[in-house]
Amino acid sequence: MSIAVLPICSELAIFGASMAGSCVGFLLYNRHKASVYMGNTGSLALGGALTAMAACTGMFFPLLISSGIFIVESSSVILQVLHLKITKGLLGPSWAFLRMPPLHRRLHLLRFREPNIVLGAYLISSVLALLGGYVGLISA
Repeated sequence: MSIAVLPICSELAIFGASMAGSCVGFLLYNRHKASVYMGNTGSLALGGALTAMAACTGMFFPLLISSGIFIVESSSVILQVLHLKITKGLLGPSWAFLRMPPLHRRLHLLRFREPNIVLGAYLISSVLALLGGYVGLISA
């Protein structure tokens, strides 16, 4: 996103590049068997920074594309809660749409290994980030 923002505001591009660099450093330090967990506070701060960049430049659609994996993960939890609330009286409280939300936990139950789940998430996120950057460059 910082490349797409560069023609609009170079200060935001530097901020975005520094955020991306810190995330890459965090991911390289935390390879398999993570030793430091980011948690909700860190992820909300990163999401807020991305949203602020999108708000300053008006690039909400590229942000929506780039955030695809996060939207799918959050949607799996939201759908599970809605489904349990709606069907609570009909099918009983024990019947669930997904056995365990969010989606990556469901993949654990289906016997996918954690490194494969992480690799798949990296690949999907990379493709969506490239697509979002392309859309951002075209719309800038």
